[in-house]
Amino acid sequence: MNLKVTVLLLLSILMFSVDSITAKETASNKKEKSPRIINIVNFIRQTDYRLENSDALMFETVEKQIDLVNRYDFPATFLFQYDALINPEYQKLMKTKLSSKCELGAWWEITQPHVEAAGLKWRGEHSWVSTANIAFTPGYTLAEREKLVDVYMAKFKEIYGKYPKSVGSWYVDSHTLEYMYKKYGIVASCNCKDQVGTDGYTLWGGYWNQAYYPSKLNAYMPAQTDDFQIPVPVFRMLGSDPMYQYDAGIGTNHQGVITLEPVYKDGGGDKKWVEYFMESIVDEPCLAFNYAQAGQENSFTWSGMGKGLELQFPIFDSLSKAGKIKVETLEESGRWFKEQFPKTPATAITTLVDVRKEGNKSVWYNSRFYRSNLYWEKDGFCFRDIHLFDEKMKSEYLDTPGTGGQFFYYTLPVIDRFYWSTPEDKTGLRVVGLDKNGNKTDVVLTDPVVSEPSNSVLKVESKDKSGNTFIFTFYEDKIDVSCKATGKKLDWALELKVPQERIGQLPFKNFGKSSIQSEFRGFNYTITCKKGNIVKGNNTDYVLRFVPSGNGLVINCAN
Repeated sequence: MNLKVTVLLLLSILMFSVDSITAKETASNKKEKSPRIINIVNFIRQTDYRLENSDALMFETVEKQIDLVNRYDFPATFLFQYDALINPEYQKLMKTKLSSKCELGAWWEITQPHVEAAGLKWRGEHSWVSTANIAFTPGYTLAEREKLVDVYMAKFKEIYGKYPKSVGSWYVDSHTLEYMYKKYGIVASCNCKDQVGTDGYTLWGGYWNQAYYPSKLNAYMPAQTDDFQIPVPVFRMLGSDPMYQYDAGIGTNHQGVITLEPVYKDGGGDKKWVEYFMESIVDEPCLAFNYAQAGQENSFTWSGMGKGLELQFPIFDSLSKAGKIKVETLEESGRWFKEQFPKTPATAITTLVDVRKEGNKSVWYNSRFYRSNLYWEKDGFCFRDIHLFDEKMKSEYLDTPGTGGQFFYYTLPVIDRFYWSTPEDKTGLRVVGLDKNGNKTDVVLTDPVVSEPSNSVLKVESKDKSGNTFIFTFYEDKIDVSCKATGKKLDWALELKVPQERIGQLPFKNFGKSSIQSEFRGFNYTITCKKGNIVKGNNTDYVLRFVPSGNGLVINCAN
C-alpha cells in the first residue's frame, strides 16, 4: 500500500469517527434540550376544619411522604402554609428527617395566623378556609399583599436561615409574584391546572401544562415581550389527563378531575392510568420539554393518598434509573428553565395511545402566543381548542380585590369546545369537504403522524378515508393548514358549528374578509387569516368557515 492510499484511508477513518461523535453529540444534545421533568410537590396545611382530628392526621401524612421520598432517595419540594410553617413540630420534622436533596418553600394560601401576623383582620369562619377572596391574595389590596409576603418571608428566614426560592398556590397574582421576585429572589412558582368551577374558581384557556413566564398584568396570561414579562417560570400543577380532562363536564359550569393526583381512582390512583400518562410524557414528541407535578396536599391524608403514591414512585424510580425522566425540586426546574429560555418556549403534549381503548388521540401545542388542541375521536376530528394569549389583558383583580367565593381567569377564545358545547352536542372546528354547489361532507381524519421539524415547530399529518393528507403545522405565532390531495383538486374548509343554546357565548363581533373583530370580557382582539379567507355563516348551518387559498390556510395567532 503506497503512502497516498494510506493517508486517504486514515483520513476516511478519522472523518467517520468525527461524524460518529458528532451524531452522538447531536442526539445527546437533542435529548438534553427536551428533558422529561417530574417535580414531587407536597404542600402542607396545619389544619382543616373539614376533617376530624385534622392536625394529627395531616402531620402523619407529611411524615409518611418524607419516608417515601427518602426510601427512593428522590429530591422533592415541600411547600408550607404559614400556619404549618410556624408549627415547631413541622420545623423539627423537616430539620431531622428531610433529605438535603429536598427543598422547602411557600404554599400561598392565606390563613388566620398569617393575616394577623401582618396586622390585618381575618375574615374567615375558621383559621383556614377555601373561600377564594380569603384564602388567595387577589382578595386583598396591593398593600396587604405585600405585608403578607414580608411577614412570611421574615418568618421563613428566621426558621430556616434563608428565603424560599419556590412559591406555589392554586393561583398567585401578578403583583405578589413580581414583588416576591424583586424583593426576595424567588426563582420558580406553580399554579393549578386548567379547571372550570372546581373549588370555587376557574382557570381556563391558559398554557396547557409545562411552564410559562407570566404577564405583569395577569399571572395566568403568558407574556409575549420582555417589557411585560415577570421572569419567574410558572409550572402547571397536578398532571392533567391530556386527552380526557378537557371534556370532563363539557357544556357545564363544573369540571371533573382526571389528574396524576394519587387520591383519584380514575387518575393517579390507577396504575394503568399512570403508565398511560407517563408514556405520553416520556415517549411522545414534546418540543422544548415535558413536565408533570406529582405529590399531594396533606388535607387528603395518608389513607387517601398512600396507595396511589406507593404505586407511582416505583414507576418514577424505574424511569429515572433508565434516564427517561429527571426528578427535580421545583427550584431546580425553575433555574434550568431560566437558563434555557429567555421567553416562554413552544411545547407540545402528544397522546396517541388511549387508556380507554376508544381510539381517541390528542395533540396539544403551546407557545407564548397561543395554545391549540387537535383531537381525534371515534366519530370525528376537530380543533378542540384555540386560545390566544395577550399580555395586555389585565386581570380583573390586578388593582382591585376580588369579592366572594368565585374567581375567574381566562385567555382569549378562538375555539372553545368546553364552553361552546352542550353535554349532548359537542362542537369543534372541523374539516369539511365542499362540492361545486356548496354542499358539505364531514372529513374524518385518522392515524396522525407527529414530527418536530425544529425546536419550536410541531407538524401533524393525518389522512382521510380517500387518502388525502391534511398537514397541520404549528409555529410559535401561527397555525398553517394544508392538504395534499391524492387526485383532483379537493375543496375543503375548517368549519365551526355551535349549538344554538351557546351562540350568545361567542366572542365574534364583526367579520371581514380575512379577520374577525372579537371581544371577550371587555377585551378587544382580532382573529386573522394571513392566508385564506373567513366566511361568516348564518349560525344555523355554521358560524364561520376558514377557507383556504391555493389549498393552504394560515391562522395568525400573534394577536
